[in-house]
Amino acid sequence: MKTIKVKEIMVPLAEYATVSEEATLFDAIIALEEAQAKHFNSPYSHKAILVFNRENKIVGKIGQIDVLRALEPKYGKIIDSGALSRFGYTAQFLKSLVDQYQLWDKPLNDICKKAGTLKVSSFMVKPAEGEYISENSSIDEAIHMIVMGNHQSLIVKNENEITGILRLSDLFHKISEIIKICGL
Repeated sequence: MKTIKVKEIMVPLAEYATVSEEATLFDAIIALEEAQAKHFNSPYSHKAILVFNRENKIVGKIGQIDVLRALEPKYGKIIDSGALSRFGYTAQFLKSLVDQYQLWDKPLNDICKKAGTLKVSSFMVKPAEGEYISENSSIDEAIHMIVMGNHQSLIVKNENEITGILRLSDLFHKISEIIKICGL
């Protein structure tokens, strides 16, 4: 079987939702919806937004979970809740954190105000070194990076230029296609 390269299944940067680091949460939500509407042919919808700086370089990423965390700033006082469950903490313990830190004590009261004033630079996630992959890498390498890094996507580069996003859903779709060809 031929080697499949990342660039064959990535989403090109031009098709992905992007906002400036000066944009608000509201701007990010609108950009995501517009990207989803433009590219509705994809088997999976976009679930993240890339953030660029004044030099037009990608400096961050915002996923759906990041938006939800941004709406309740007290999450910043707690270790990443996803990590907590991976370390074996019980659902009861995680629920107790809601009371202890008074999370969501005023659920969504100021959501419109927050959406209009909260800058994406305050809650975007800066990609780590292990979240970048070359567009000429094989999907085997991409799978390894996504599994070992527990990522939902990787930022694809051609040398120093970001050219797209490789999403877990696209990798899964490609692997599913390959499995179905097996004809078992």
